[in-house]
Amino acid sequence: METVILSINCASAAKIAYKKISTPLETPSRNFSISYLISSLTWRSLAIIIGSLSTIFYSLIQLFCLLSSFPIFSLVHIASKRVLKNTWINFRIRSSQILYWPNFLEENDLMSISCVEHAEKAALRRHSTWSAMAVDLILGNWIGLCLLFNTESVCSWIFNFAKEFTNGILRSGCVWLMGVPAGFKLNTELAGVLGMVSLNVIQIWSTLWVFMASFIFYLIRAVAILGITFGATVSAAFVIDVITFATLHIMALHWTITLVYSHQIQALAALWRLFRGRKLNPLRQRLDSYGYTVKQHVVGSLLFTPLLLLLPTTSVFYIFFTITSTTINSICMLIEFSISVIHATPYAEIMIWLVRRKRFPSGVWFEMEHCGEHILESSSNLMREHNIPLKTPSLMVSNLRSNFLSLGQILLPHYTTIFSGISASSLTTSARGVLSGKRMPSKLGLDLPPPRPWMHMPLREYWMLCHNSIVSSVANGEFSN
Repeated sequence: METVILSINCASAAKIAYKKISTPLETPSRNFSISYLISSLTWRSLAIIIGSLSTIFYSLIQLFCLLSSFPIFSLVHIASKRVLKNTWINFRIRSSQILYWPNFLEENDLMSISCVEHAEKAALRRHSTWSAMAVDLILGNWIGLCLLFNTESVCSWIFNFAKEFTNGILRSGCVWLMGVPAGFKLNTELAGVLGMVSLNVIQIWSTLWVFMASFIFYLIRAVAILGITFGATVSAAFVIDVITFATLHIMALHWTITLVYSHQIQALAALWRLFRGRKLNPLRQRLDSYGYTVKQHVVGSLLFTPLLLLLPTTSVFYIFFTITSTTINSICMLIEFSISVIHATPYAEIMIWLVRRKRFPSGVWFEMEHCGEHILESSSNLMREHNIPLKTPSLMVSNLRSNFLSLGQILLPHYTTIFSGISASSLTTSARGVLSGKRMPSKLGLDLPPPRPWMHMPLREYWMLCHNSIVSSVANGEFSN
C-alpha cells in the first residue's frame, strides 16, 4: 500500500510539473479563442466586484476597531463585550473567516503539492470552511427575511409569552409557595418573606420591561440584520445574550435562594458533625475526631433545630427557582449546541459522499470467486513423465473490493470534537452540586472554531489580495474542476 501511495504522489508531482511547463506553450493559441476571452473578462469583472465588496466590508470592520480604541467608545465596547459575550465571540469568528477568504483560495503548501493525502485533507478543510460559511449565511438570510416580513407577529408573540410566563408561572408560583404547596406545611413567616421579596423583584423587572417594550421591534430587526449579514450563528448568539439579559431577575433570585440554601446545608452538616464528635479537616479532606464542650453542644442544638425546621421552606423556593433557571439555561444551551453543529458539520464532505462515496474508503478486502477446475497441458505432461500423481487443482479468483465510510462515520469525528470538554463525570458533579446548593453551569462549553489573528493591511493591498486570489484560482483551474 505504501508503494502505491508513493507512486501516486510521484505521478501527481510529475503532473503538476508538466502542467506548469505546458501551460505557457498552450496559452498563446488559447488566447485567440473568443470563448476564452469572454470567460476571462467575466472572471476578471467578478474578481473586481467581489474584491471591492470585500474591501468595503474590511474597511468597515477596521473603522469599528479604530473607533473602539477611543476612550469615549472604549467603555461602550467593554460593556457590550460583557453583556453580549456570545455575540462577540461568534462575530469575531465569522468576521475572521470572511476576511480570510482570499487565503482559502491560495495554492496549497509544498507538502500538499507533492502528497495526495495532504492535498486531499487540505482541500476538504478548505471546502468545509467555505460550505459552513455558505450554509450559515443561507440560514441567516432565510431567518432574517422571515423576521423582517413578520416582525409584528413576532413582537405580539413575545409580548404574550412574556406576560404568560410572568403572570402564569413566576407570580402564581411564588403565591403558591407562600401557601401550602403540595400539602407541605411550611414556615409561614419565612415563606412570606421569600415570596414577597420574589414578587417585588418580579414586579420591578416587569415595570422596567414595560418601558423597554418599544425596543423589542428594533431588537427583532437587529436579529434579522445580523442573520442576513453575518449568518445564523451570530444572530443565534445574540438571541442567547438577549435571553440572558431578559431573565436577569430570575438568575438574581436563584442566586440569592441558592446562597441561603447552600449556607443552611453547610451549617446543618457542620452541626451534625459536632454531634458525632467529628471535625472536617480541609487540608487533608477528611474527618478527624474532636472533643467538643458541653456549651458547644448546647449552642449547636439550639441552632440545629430551627435550621432543620426551616429547611423545607427554603428547599421549595430553591427547587422552584432551580427548575425555572435550568429551563432557561437549557434553552440557551440548545441554541449554543445548534451554533456548534453549524460550525462543525462538514457540508462539503456530505455532498461529496452523496455524489461519490468512493472518495471515502475505509479499507479493502478480497472477495473469493470459484471459477472452475483447470490445469495446463504442459504441466500435466511434465507430471506424467516424473510419475507424479495428477491432481486437478481448483483455480480461485479473488476480486479486490473496498469498503466505504457511512455518513455517521464521517460526522462522528467532527461532532466528537464539539463535546470534547464534556464528560460523564462533569455531568455527575453538576447533578450532585444541585443537591448541595451549587449552581449549574449556564453554558455547555462546546468547542468553536478558533478565531484567526486580526488582519491589518492597507485597503489597496487587501483589494489586490482578493482580486489576485480569484484570478489565480481561475488560472489554476480550481473552479473548473
